Amino acid sequence: MTETSTVRRARKTPAERREEIALAAREIALADGLDAVTLRAVAARVGVAPGLVAHHADGMDALVAEAFGAVVAEELRAVLAAMRVTDAATTRLGILLDTVFGEEPNDVTLVWVQGWALGTRNEELAVRVRAEMDAWQRALAAEIDRGRARGEFGAVNADAIAWHLLAIIDGLGAQGLVRWRADPSRTDLTRRALAALLGVTPDALRA
Repeated sequence: MTETSTVRRARKTPAERREEIALAAREIALADGLDAVTLRAVAARVGVAPGLVAHHADGMDALVAEAFGAVVAEELRAVLAAMRVTDAATTRLGILLDTVFGEEPNDVTLVWVQGWALGTRNEELAVRVRAEMDAWQRALAAEIDRGRARGEFGAVNADAIAWHLLAIIDGLGAQGLVRWRADPSRTDLTRRALAALLGVTPDALRA
């Protein structure tokens, strides 16, 4: 008699499955945009039935919000890490500008733009968008405050300038998605505006 054996596929725990689904949603958002994070797309990427995704996710609105938050929070961590190579706040802000305005359109910019748009119909996403915008503003304000404490800037309003800078970055980043005005560069435009707000020369803000 011939014996046969079967190897059962290891069953994933609910926590493992949720993490797998969340990771798939983040990858889709980065590759194709936030609006591509659908039940069917996530299920196809994981290799399971849509019903399994629906079972483990707390609704698609929450999954989209989670994907948005994970993507943009990682971007902020990466930018802050790049800035830490020097102590000078002016140079660090120059690194910030060079990082957020790269040679190619930033995949995360599309996630931001769609987050603002989709957030008008998805309150869970809107809450996360506001939280991540606040996180960026706090990080920028902290850097400006740091430069003021070091004597690199005068008596400036760090909170106001941080919001101003964030608005410039967001606006020019969104325009860059369709290659709006490649010359002069978005980095130079922002550098001149930020230099005026901080009371320094544009060259001081070069990485």
